[in-house]
Amino acid sequence: MTNLSCNVLQILAGKTLATAESCTGGGIGAALTAIPGSSSVYIGGVISYTNEVKNGLLGVDKSLLETCGAVSPEVAKAMATGVRNLLKSDVAVSVTGLAGPGGDNFGNPVGKVFVGYADAEKCYAKDYQFAGSREDIRNQTIQAALRLIIQENG
Repeated sequence: MTNLSCNVLQILAGKTLATAESCTGGGIGAALTAIPGSSSVYIGGVISYTNEVKNGLLGVDKSLLETCGAVSPEVAKAMATGVRNLLKSDVAVSVTGLAGPGGDNFGNPVGKVFVGYADAEKCYAKDYQFAGSREDIRNQTIQAALRLIIQENG
């Protein structure tokens, strides 16, 4: 994870990055801030573990959460846009998914994750299906988010 984090910080030199995390509980921010000097790029994040925080702090529309569910591409995009606006960053990434032990009421199984990405020109979400333990799924999600930042800015 250290190499991915270093790559993100190098690629985004001169830009700012914010995160909105649900299923990773701050893991992306922890991976980035483990690198000395990361504050020159990483300005902060929101751990939006509940729908109330997604709606109240990130501005994710309540009807979106009710109709699509928290684990959806629509919510991942709204989270990325919301944290980008809230923290006024150049780039934002978000994660929402199910690390276990169970699925959700929308038919999503354990391991279903959406990673959202937003910058000044684009906003989208990628769909993943990870496997393994809760920790495995969370780690795979963190890696996927960091890789997505690299892909978009590399």
